[in-house]
Amino acid sequence: MTAPPSRDRDRPVGSGSRLGVRARVLLVVVSLSALGLLLAGLLAFVAQSRAVDAQIDQALNQTVSEFQQLAVEGTDPETGTSFTDARALIYATMQLSIPTTNEGMIGIIGDRIALTAPPAVSLRLEDDPELVAALADASQGERIVLRTLTTSQRTYRFAVIPVHVDGGGADGALVTGFDQDAEHARFNRVFRVYAYVALGAIAVVALAGAWISSRALRPITALRETAQVITESDLTRRIAVTGNDDLSELARTVNAMLDRLEDAFVSQRRLLDDVGHELRTPVTIVRGHLELMDPDDPADARATRDIAMGELLRMQRLVDDLMTLATVAHPDFVRRTPTDVGRLTDDMLDVLRPLASRRWIVDARATSTLLVDPQRITQAIVQLAANAVRYSADGSTIAVGSAVADGRLRFWVRDEGVGIAPEDASRVFERFVRGDRGRSAHDGAGLGLAIVSAIAQAHGGRARVESAPGVGSTFTIDLPATPGPVPLPHQAGRTDGEDSGAQHDADEERNEQWPRS
Repeated sequence: MTAPPSRDRDRPVGSGSRLGVRARVLLVVVSLSALGLLLAGLLAFVAQSRAVDAQIDQALNQTVSEFQQLAVEGTDPETGTSFTDARALIYATMQLSIPTTNEGMIGIIGDRIALTAPPAVSLRLEDDPELVAALADASQGERIVLRTLTTSQRTYRFAVIPVHVDGGGADGALVTGFDQDAEHARFNRVFRVYAYVALGAIAVVALAGAWISSRALRPITALRETAQVITESDLTRRIAVTGNDDLSELARTVNAMLDRLEDAFVSQRRLLDDVGHELRTPVTIVRGHLELMDPDDPADARATRDIAMGELLRMQRLVDDLMTLATVAHPDFVRRTPTDVGRLTDDMLDVLRPLASRRWIVDARATSTLLVDPQRITQAIVQLAANAVRYSADGSTIAVGSAVADGRLRFWVRDEGVGIAPEDASRVFERFVRGDRGRSAHDGAGLGLAIVSAIAQAHGGRARVESAPGVGSTFTIDLPATPGPVPLPHQAGRTDGEDSGAQHDADEERNEQWPRS
């Protein structure tokens, strides 16, 4: 029997915590600040505590040194000679000593306290029974001892100095000590103040961290809000970007992604709208003729077949044009290569001659090697030439040309056709815009010039037209002249038959897939 799958496996990433990014950042900042202040306080407390203990030991050692010096060099005030009595030596030492705050002294003779500090001394060692009991055998010691003792009243740090005099008499001991708790309490007040200041600092860090994180994470908040309001029908919202940090760069990247998504959705909707709009008519025509066709009449069947084939061919050309326009935004729509513009102009003329019975000429040839996509440029020129054929008479002149001037590369197609009305000239490069003069109702779908404009824009340029009704039109593709590497000498010229057949076959293979309307 197998165990049921864990539900945690289906949990979305990041769902384990209910804290937002801002709260987590603030929590980390405040925690680290509090930890730093706590560690700093503890280290300072330990260091200061040890310093206080060192000061206490230094004072005790100083008293011991003074006692030893008095015992060796001092004289008994009563006899004027060296000390011969332990009590007298202890008494003289206590008389000469001035206890500091929280310091006390007692003198022990035998097993009892015989001498106490003056009343002005606040620390009364003799009043603590536990301490007195611990000092019962102090006079029996042989060496000076520094001790720490904790009683029910306080903690003492004291020195026991045994006194043995060669002149005889009872042995004694001098005990001098400090109230260690009181000494530590003096600087403990400082650390209580430090604790209050630390708490205030943490509060300031929390407020500052909340404000800074709010500003720093504002692009993420804007990103979330923008993502919430974006729908398939509205991709226009963008994130306001200020600054040059990483989050601002993230906002710019998301905006660029939204631009690409919007372009993709617009292109998709336009494609669907165009297909639905333009394919409805030929489908209706084919269906109507098939419904009215007499299958027993061979002539009617042939006529209906011809109409259906014509409409299907137009639908195929329309779909090809729409697919071409749908790929305009693709990165590989244009593939620039170093191209001899003059030779490309001649090659295009060879491709155009079979289109119709016209007088085909070259107005001018550029002599530069530039970076363009020769196949896309040829495709655009074929579209312009097909358009010129459609609107011109047999035997009229259609000219192509190329030129480089002022950093711009221009290709053009000039005809002697019917021309374009001024009110239509600004719209001819839009989709499904067709002229009405000099052509039949079934010529093309109005996408040829839109394809030309798309190819020009993909090269970083534009397409334009100059026309006069009854005189003719000149369509121009204006591109930036981007220099390419100079071709090798054996590649620069063109001789009869040298690669021309292969190049012509390649062009024809590409042109078979290009719509001519």
